[in-house]
Amino acid sequence: MTTIALLGAGGKMGYRLSTNFRGSPYSVRHVEISEAGKERLKTGLGIETLDVDEALDGAAVVILAVPDTHIGKVSASIESKLAPGTMVIVLDAAAPFAGHLPNRPDLTYFVTHPCHPPIFNDETDLAAKRDFFGGVNAKQHFVSALMQGPEADYAKGEQIARTIWAPVMRSHRVTVEQMALLEPGLSETVCASLLVVMREALDEVVARGVDRQAALDFLLGHMNVLGAVIFGEAKGVFSDACNKAIEFGKPALMREDWKRVFEPEEIAASIRRIT
Repeated sequence: MTTIALLGAGGKMGYRLSTNFRGSPYSVRHVEISEAGKERLKTGLGIETLDVDEALDGAAVVILAVPDTHIGKVSASIESKLAPGTMVIVLDAAAPFAGHLPNRPDLTYFVTHPCHPPIFNDETDLAAKRDFFGGVNAKQHFVSALMQGPEADYAKGEQIARTIWAPVMRSHRVTVEQMALLEPGLSETVCASLLVVMREALDEVVARGVDRQAALDFLLGHMNVLGAVIFGEAKGVFSDACNKAIEFGKPALMREDWKRVFEPEEIAASIRRIT
């Protein structure tokens, strides 16, 4: 049985992992420094925590379920306690991309991140439809990267990822650099920014006299049908009027050089701000 030390087990992400590890084929040692996190694990899952030295002793895998800004400090503090061959799993590409993991060629570094449940899905259970984050009731895809270590370790890391992100559908293998393009590049710099603009546009039409619920229903309904056509989920074409609106609207809203956000130096700068 593989022994896993889960650091940050009672935090926002760690608690989700702790929950999904129940009944898994892994022996998990939970580490949490905050009293609130310890109490959350004890009352919610009946889990008692261990101190970090006890948890790391003989552990084959270490999962760092801690914020990006703490990855460097936490990994440096445990580096001397990790035996050669230990797999270190990080749940986001930012810190590994920024070089915040110890320079230990004898360790395996595996990075994995959920895609979250897709907008277009076949969920029929209400709890699954309302599980927007995933990892509880709704099925989701995920991406993983073997940053360093023997090739055979990819399958080992992916199997753990399937447990922590369950229930899952597709598993995608990418590089750390590609994962950084996906986040923060695609998902946050582009998608989140544009969604914030859409929310501000909603507020604007409400300020101009449209009933808020009517505006919200109109926007979300059109996001559904327009998105289905744009991303190929439904066959169809836009009307001439819609195409004309896009022809005018896109240059009014977007800079001509907006794709520069995916240039390596821009991705690196974004990650420096995050970490």
